[in-house]
Amino acid sequence: MGNTDKFEMIANMYDTPERIQIAKVSSDAIREYLVEANSKNAIDFGCGTGLVGMNLLNDFNSMLFLDTSPNMIDQIKQKISDSNIRNANTLCFDFEKASLTDLHADSIFMAQVLLHIDDVELILSRLFDVLNEGGHLLIVDFDKNEKVISDIVHNGFNQDELTDLMTKIGYKNIQSKTFYNGSKIFMGQDASMFILDSQK
Repeated sequence: MGNTDKFEMIANMYDTPERIQIAKVSSDAIREYLVEANSKNAIDFGCGTGLVGMNLLNDFNSMLFLDTSPNMIDQIKQKISDSNIRNANTLCFDFEKASLTDLHADSIFMAQVLLHIDDVELILSRLFDVLNEGGHLLIVDFDKNEKVISDIVHNGFNQDELTDLMTKIGYKNIQSKTFYNGSKIFMGQDASMFILDSQK
């Protein structure tokens, strides 16, 4: 997945106060969309060090922390071990290179992950296959931001365009909204974040 090598290098110093704060507002936004999640299984896709997923652990029956970076997975394994967590597992896997036919979940959430992915449609299609019927994919990411110029990440997303793409893949009941504005939170630029909820 995009920029794995970069995340490998920063894994052990990733949990800054700023990232912890953004993870909290992201997980709070995701929680608003959860319905009877305590009987459901979730995947924190592109979990990094698990900042968002750890906040939502008690909302679900079980959670799989999935990332392409072995060092990030090591960080989350350590957290699971230190806190003696029983309802979490980890998986190091790259969905851009292959799909997993035996992996299924009721909920998948991805926070600030999509902007690192080259082929957005491919990943969203593969995640659609992972979702159980009626399952939800929740995306938290940056709104399109023309001030961000980068060759390693997308400069955010237009919510309507993303909705159209996901409708084409087969997602339904799609709803999205901007929920947060922050100072210098996206490549040194002021930016807004949206949440999108969709269903299989």
